[in-house]
Amino acid sequence: MARPRKPLLSTDRIVDTARALVDAEGLAAVSTRRLAAELGVSGPSLYNHFGTKDQILEAVADSVSAQVDLSMFDAGDTRGWRTALHDWAVSYRAALREHPNIVPVLAQGPGRRPAGLRLADAVFGSMTDAGWPPAQATSIGALMRYFVMGSALGSFAGGFVDDETAYDPADYPHLGQAHLLAEHQDVVDDRAFETGLAALLDGLSVQYEQVVTTAH
Repeated sequence: MARPRKPLLSTDRIVDTARALVDAEGLAAVSTRRLAAELGVSGPSLYNHFGTKDQILEAVADSVSAQVDLSMFDAGDTRGWRTALHDWAVSYRAALREHPNIVPVLAQGPGRRPAGLRLADAVFGSMTDAGWPPAQATSIGALMRYFVMGSALGSFAGGFVDDETAYDPADYPHLGQAHLLAEHQDVVDDRAFETGLAALLDGLSVQYEQVVTTAH
């Protein structure tokens, strides 16, 4: 019988493998030698697809950006700008929560990454189409990115240990229930995100009314 052939090396296969490695072990785990070993190929063969490790990480970051739903910004979508921003932020956060270790690369901005640039273009275009002045539309895109990425960098609830003795009421009179936070991490963090997102959108809605009034 013929021996099974190894899967052909491709850009997608390299990116998928690198993303899995980043997810499991962090950015520092990625090297051309390690990737080559994971893929079962020689190190130099990777250079047919990527020139440097940084290029691989950029591609991994862009593959995560590509997972974010942008359909709410389509021309035929009937959601208003506020609902569109909300739904996009939820999808954006979900993608980052699946791949939190790549957030530091994404936080540097889209650079030349195609999916990252499509994301920025969709948000900016939707806001200007809704009547926001370009400068404010830019600020909204930046604000949303700060908020979503900040929420994905770590867990508030997960930052508290589940040891009741760590919170001596003599020192921390208001943290008597803090040891319970980690147990309810997802609920606490999701509620915090939705609370912040609603407050942010409420504030933008007030500004938008002022923009519309001024324009007319």
